[in-house]
Amino acid sequence: MSTKKSVRRSFTFVLLLAMIIALEPYGVQPSFAAYSPPVSTLRIGLYFDSAALPSANLQNVSGLGSGFEFGYYDANRQFVPIDAWTDESAITMMMDKNMSWYPNDAGGFSEYREGTDGSFTVGCYHLMIDAYYESFEQALATAELYEDSYVKYDSGRFYVMIGQFLTRAEADDAFISRGLSGCLINSGTSDTIAVVRTGTSKMVFEFDYGSSRFLAVRPKQIDEETPETWFRGYKYNGGFQYARRSGMLLTVVNYVDIEDYVKGILPYEMSNSWPIEALKAQACCARTYALSSLNTHSAHGVDLCVTEHCQVYRGRGSANELTDRAVDETASMYVTYNGDLCTTYYASSNGGASESCENVWNESIPYLRGVIDPYEADVASRIPNYNWTVRYTQDEITQRMRNRGYNCATIVKMAVSAYTPTGNVLSVTLTDANGATYVLSKRERITTTLGVPTQRFNIGNSVYAPAGIFVNMPMQRIDADTQMFAVGSDSVVLAVSGMPVFAINASGSIEAVSGEFIADAGDNGMINGSFVINGSGNGHNVGMSQWGAYSMAEYHGMSFIDIIKFYYTGVDVG
Repeated sequence: MSTKKSVRRSFTFVLLLAMIIALEPYGVQPSFAAYSPPVSTLRIGLYFDSAALPSANLQNVSGLGSGFEFGYYDANRQFVPIDAWTDESAITMMMDKNMSWYPNDAGGFSEYREGTDGSFTVGCYHLMIDAYYESFEQALATAELYEDSYVKYDSGRFYVMIGQFLTRAEADDAFISRGLSGCLINSGTSDTIAVVRTGTSKMVFEFDYGSSRFLAVRPKQIDEETPETWFRGYKYNGGFQYARRSGMLLTVVNYVDIEDYVKGILPYEMSNSWPIEALKAQACCARTYALSSLNTHSAHGVDLCVTEHCQVYRGRGSANELTDRAVDETASMYVTYNGDLCTTYYASSNGGASESCENVWNESIPYLRGVIDPYEADVASRIPNYNWTVRYTQDEITQRMRNRGYNCATIVKMAVSAYTPTGNVLSVTLTDANGATYVLSKRERITTTLGVPTQRFNIGNSVYAPAGIFVNMPMQRIDADTQMFAVGSDSVVLAVSGMPVFAINASGSIEAVSGEFIADAGDNGMINGSFVINGSGNGHNVGMSQWGAYSMAEYHGMSFIDIIKFYYTGVDVG
């Protein structure tokens, strides 16, 4: 019998055995009620901590908002109006300090900054009538009797304020020259937030409730349309909160309904022209991830940030009918495991296989199991930088090791020392000129030290092949040079490309038949004098591949639930 026929029959038997195992009943899965989220409104930190701002401009989106109302958010994340408002369509919240206006003349954002060197300056000293009012309307009626006046809300009461001056001496002079009796000089506190008409020195409102309540601003609605607001180049739904935490710059928080939040994520985490089922899968994952990550930035009074650290959120700008439809058709749907919310990690691509969580980070999570992903291959040519190569000279990789705390001599050998069952790198061993070895394990140490985007790669001429799989006799091992064949559903014999060989085990998981892999022991990882690392994919390899989801929806007719259940083992969607 020829080797070719032997391999064909052996591999066909493996496939048939895997199919039989896969068809065995797994038992009835328990039924779980739909997940009920603890909150329906999210606090998204637009600018906070080191990114806090001296001032923040808001502007109504034409036809989707008219003026603004003021209030605060309570412990239940509900907007509590204080029945104060402005008809201005463009306002700026800022610290109650001497703030100068700097127009957008250098490609940035127009803003007020502390100091007096801008186009003009809004002063922080004011005259305050020594009387309070129970309502904004009462205070506003009095304010209209004075030039350059406005209303301040201070700890539950309304006051009439007059003027804005750079120094206390200027305020004293105005008090005398205007003949204003019964007035006090007021310069606010470290919690006071001033509101002005954007691009002017006209004061509109002030808010101070100490550190227990923070100014909230939301657009006034027009008819039945959902309001939208411009902020720093992006359009947002919902309202905004401003807090001078520790008396410093403004923390800006978008309070937004979770469904509107997902609509502001979807077109930035996945193309707004992709198949609807892929978009729906992404919507479910984004919604679930948000709720599973509420405490990520709680120390700063927000749930999530707007970057890849949490999820990319930029509001309504790139949303369209298709992305909104994907969110609406999956509204209130979450991914759960045994009734508990999942942490639905996802990334651009996995290079051909996702990875079990404990082989990337430290924690083993039952629904984050690595799976072989045949779907990315359909679109590999369209994925930016899908196949990549990184090269280092001996001196370059040695310096990278030393920069990361390894006291090594010149590195002379580098090899993958262990693969995971799905073919991703579990560890890399480097050897120096003195024979000392250094083992890199887990994703962060491997990718940062080697400067690679993913754990899916080979080094040099290493052979990625299963150990211990033989055909008919011990000397006929299946390796990378052996051509394999399988019989398709139409009885056509087709060549099977790629190593290693996988099968479905009794629990339904896909595993390598051999369970371990070997590399060419004679390879030092160098080609033509350089260490060469060839890999595929971009991301952490845990959970859903976004490009894999695209392929499954576009070329395989799979639903968003099919996609989610493929990448997250044993989960429910509902």
